[in-house]
Amino acid sequence: MRGGNSLKPKTDHLYPPHEFAGLAGVTVRALHHYDRLGLLKPVSRTQAGYRLYSERDLARLEQIVLLKFLGFSLKQIGELLDDNSDLLDTLRRQRVALGAKRGQLERAIQAIRETETALAGCSKPDWKIFIKIIKEIEMNNDTEWMKKYYSDEAKSKLEERKGLWSPELQARVSQQWSELFADIEASLDEDPAGPKAQALLTRWRHLVAEFTGGDPPIQCGLNAMYADQENWPQPQKQSFSIRPEIENFIRRAMEV
Repeated sequence: MRGGNSLKPKTDHLYPPHEFAGLAGVTVRALHHYDRLGLLKPVSRTQAGYRLYSERDLARLEQIVLLKFLGFSLKQIGELLDDNSDLLDTLRRQRVALGAKRGQLERAIQAIRETETALAGCSKPDWKIFIKIIKEIEMNNDTEWMKKYYSDEAKSKLEERKGLWSPELQARVSQQWSELFADIEASLDEDPAGPKAQALLTRWRHLVAEFTGGDPPIQCGLNAMYADQENWPQPQKQSFSIRPEIENFIRRAMEV
């Protein structure tokens, strides 16, 4: 009698793709995709070229499935499994990112609950409550279009920084940007090298740093996003775009 070991496959056993995929609950197509990306190379192939996988491959596949479930991209997973990334730090940032998403969902769910309660108590709906739901959901959707400009590392850090942005801070920063834009528009004829223009540039850099936290990957994504303003969705063009005159003024002040 071999006890619990009798149920385990032999260590030298090789699995064909269908059997191997079933062990981890993935599809054969997923195995082929991981192979093409270099995430999971089969240990060997038959003379006919068919893939064969080992128990060691199964351990790696289970790691891939777990990290994918936690929300990591396949690129991040490859870096983690190849020891090119700090797993503890990456997991911490991913936890913060998922926590921020959970907070957004909880606020939307709470808004829906309030609407259900209001509708149950009267026959005439309060449309202001529906607006509240829309705002809670759109607050998340409004940022989705930006994500393509940021690396996976930058996106994780941005999610982490969301926890620092209270409504009061957002209102203050928005007001500071509005005031800065107005001051720049009133100073378009100033010498870019002059003290007034350079003071405006300092204020600009300070506000940008509040968003990026001085993080280069976030700054790189922000630069890429504003370099592609022509392809922004129309609502975002109206909300986030900066007048060309203001951009040119700041650019000339930076060149100094």
